[in-house]
Amino acid sequence: MKKILITGGAGFIGSHVVRLFVNKYPDYQIVNLDKLTYAGNLANLKDIENKPNYTFIKGDIVDGGFINELFAQHKFNGVIHLAAESHVDRSISNPLEFVMTNVIGTVNLLNASKAYWFQHHNNEKTPIDFRFYHVSTDEVYGTLGETGMFTETTAYDPHSPYSASKASSDHFVRAYHDTFGLNTVISNCSNNYGSYHFPEKLIPLSIYNIKNSKPIPVYGKGENIRDWLFVEDHARAIDVIFHNAKTGTTYNIGGHNEWTNIDLIRLLCKIMDKKLNREEGESAKLITFVKDRAGHDLRYAIDSSKLQNELGWTPSLQFEEGLEKTVEWFLSNDEWLDNVTSGDYKKYYQEQYVKR
Repeated sequence: MKKILITGGAGFIGSHVVRLFVNKYPDYQIVNLDKLTYAGNLANLKDIENKPNYTFIKGDIVDGGFINELFAQHKFNGVIHLAAESHVDRSISNPLEFVMTNVIGTVNLLNASKAYWFQHHNNEKTPIDFRFYHVSTDEVYGTLGETGMFTETTAYDPHSPYSASKASSDHFVRAYHDTFGLNTVISNCSNNYGSYHFPEKLIPLSIYNIKNSKPIPVYGKGENIRDWLFVEDHARAIDVIFHNAKTGTTYNIGGHNEWTNIDLIRLLCKIMDKKLNREEGESAKLITFVKDRAGHDLRYAIDSSKLQNELGWTPSLQFEEGLEKTVEWFLSNDEWLDNVTSGDYKKYYQEQYVKR
């Protein structure tokens, strides 16, 4: 039985990865390590929390001693590292928090992985099957003009404390492969959307505000362009890369699906009007342009042809279909959304697991 550590597994993307692995690989033992910050919510995994091949552990990757003890106890065959501070606005107000989690936390995991792998690689006749998979972002590449796309060879040019911290962690992962021979892979993904998305990000925040007839904040003139990917497609890509990528490789993950923020919001308003039985155009009246974010990258676009050509992964949904599916999920899960926005989700799920 393989034992896989997934960090940040109570978060948005992480919970989808945990669910996929727990359900698809009953012969794997999946250990979900999460600090349960504001964005970590165990209600995201209620449907699998009692599965026999699933274990949750509350802990902080910044605590190097704790991470070393965790590896000594569980003898992992692999790590899928998603734990990160990821909200750009928060990184502007508190950069050091992002350095600690995204850089120091990643290096702690790399050190524990290296020590564990060295120990068994040197003492056993057959080297252990071990892989460190670092999940990163397309924001490390900086910004694009009106044309062009990010490829795996695009030079790094981060513009926010968040993207700088992720770029640094990417470099450390590659360095541990090149220097120590650790089996590592990296993926850089575009913006995700879908169920269980914490409502501080554009799409879930807008859904919540439209539902409650509150202003929809849009930075600047809404001209910033992002490449959007359905989160379940991202989880499938992580599965494919973890199991099939060659060591030391990097893959970009994207949907070839570019939208300006304002066009996305207008589409979302149309879908919400339809689902809420409102007159068409009513939700669009809520759009409110606000002062642009400092260092706001104009355009991201991912070239994922390497992943598609080498490993056979492709997105499963067109954006309009995926966005409508996402809206339907949020409108059908009022309790989850209300608990998250009020903070009530912490009262049961987080306290419950702290007591265990």
